[in-house]
Amino acid sequence: MSAPRLLLLAGDYVEDYEVMVPYQALTMLGYRVDAVCPGRRKGEHVLTAIHDFEGAQTYSEKPGHRFALNATFDEISHGDYAGLVLPGGRAPEYLRLDARVIELVRAFADRPIAAICHAGQLLAAARIISGRKVSAYPACRPEVELADGIYADIALDAAITDGQLVTAPAWPAHPAWLAQFIAVLGAKVTL
Repeated sequence: MSAPRLLLLAGDYVEDYEVMVPYQALTMLGYRVDAVCPGRRKGEHVLTAIHDFEGAQTYSEKPGHRFALNATFDEISHGDYAGLVLPGGRAPEYLRLDARVIELVRAFADRPIAAICHAGQLLAAARIISGRKVSAYPACRPEVELADGIYADIALDAAITDGQLVTAPAWPAHPAWLAQFIAVLGAKVTL
């Protein structure tokens, strides 16, 4: 039996923790996570950015790592995947301008989606959050509301599930966000 497959959509300056941690954690749980980026092929990489909360009015940004892609965007078929992972950072800001990306996000509207931080921009652009409770980085609140989503103003380390959509404001929410996502996927972790 092959491992259930998840699709992770990344782009340059994706938030480092928000791409690395879910990729590693979901892989550790036995999922096959295919990481893709429009315009890039399997074996290429995207650059990441590290966002931190250091007491300023917004996050700070520092250079991150090179995150390797293990699948090619143009060769995937959304029907092959049980769910979609959308990390934040600056990548969603420009990925939402790609019609193929929006089409892909819409194709997952009735399946499990985990979106964190600025990935709320992709959900809003895809117009799949009307009437749904959605968390995102606070600066994305206007976009969530303009897409008729109900912005969930929750703690930075919290997550919220609305149907099969699991969202969180930023990487400090990884434990809650990933736990809720695997519950939506139907997985159970026991010790």
